[in-house]
Amino acid sequence: MQISTDNVHGLVLALSSSIFIGSSFIVKKKGLNKARDTGIRAVIVGEIANFAAYAYAPAILVTPLGALSIIFSAVLAHFILKEKLHIFGVLGCVLCVVGSTSIVLHAPQEKDIESVKEVWYLATEPGFIVYTCIVLILVLILIFRLVPRYGESHMIIYVGICSLMGSLTVMSVKALGIALKLTFSGMNQFIYFQTWFFTVVVIVCCLLQINYLNKALDTFNTAVISPVYYVMFTSLTIIASMIMFKDWDSQNASQIVTELCGFVTIFSGTFLLHKTKDMGNDESQRPTILEDSTQTPNSNSE
Repeated sequence: MQISTDNVHGLVLALSSSIFIGSSFIVKKKGLNKARDTGIRAVIVGEIANFAAYAYAPAILVTPLGALSIIFSAVLAHFILKEKLHIFGVLGCVLCVVGSTSIVLHAPQEKDIESVKEVWYLATEPGFIVYTCIVLILVLILIFRLVPRYGESHMIIYVGICSLMGSLTVMSVKALGIALKLTFSGMNQFIYFQTWFFTVVVIVCCLLQINYLNKALDTFNTAVISPVYYVMFTSLTIIASMIMFKDWDSQNASQIVTELCGFVTIFSGTFLLHKTKDMGNDESQRPTILEDSTQTPNSNSE
């Protein structure tokens, strides 16, 4: 299947984002001051590349590829930090690659957009307005009713807020990215209030999302949060994109099913990587434990 030029641009940018973000995890783990600064710069560059990717490719292509940053992180940790990548880690990486390949090969081609007003028209259609209202109502209920009571004991509440707001963030980021792309090509989109509206939405949603994601990371185990957040965020983003941009209108049932299977495959690989990431360290400690147990009888006999 032929891949459109815009999808190729989006794919390259999304891969670049994963490389920078994945390498930043390794740099930060080094714990050095200079390395920490480099890691921050890598994250910034990675997020910029991810932002730009949404201007070219549909969210169903860009968002799931975020899991590839975990692969780059795992591979670099194996060679740089000497953290053994065990058989389940390799299998997780393979699953992520296979799932990503399936999505890339069957990703829909977006319609050409010549003005941010077209994005505004899509965002103000009844279907997406209903979705936005549902998201905002759920977020308000979670923040004002459930967070005070169950926020410290139920991870899904913080993750739910981040995922719901994240789906609106991505749609606004995509709209702003398209506006910037058109502006750089000579068609200034900042003369329209819609561009500034999307900019404000991006800022507000990002701040809210970061706030509750930090609370989740401070309260619960990162190894559990990461796969759950990835699945919820990606699922809601794909639903929002399907409603707003109608990504699947031009595709047949087999293409849609293949993309969904690719997403499930990526999730499986991501979950496997997170669930078994410390297995190599545990295995490396077993010989010591066995040695201690075998030495104990000898010491007693003496």
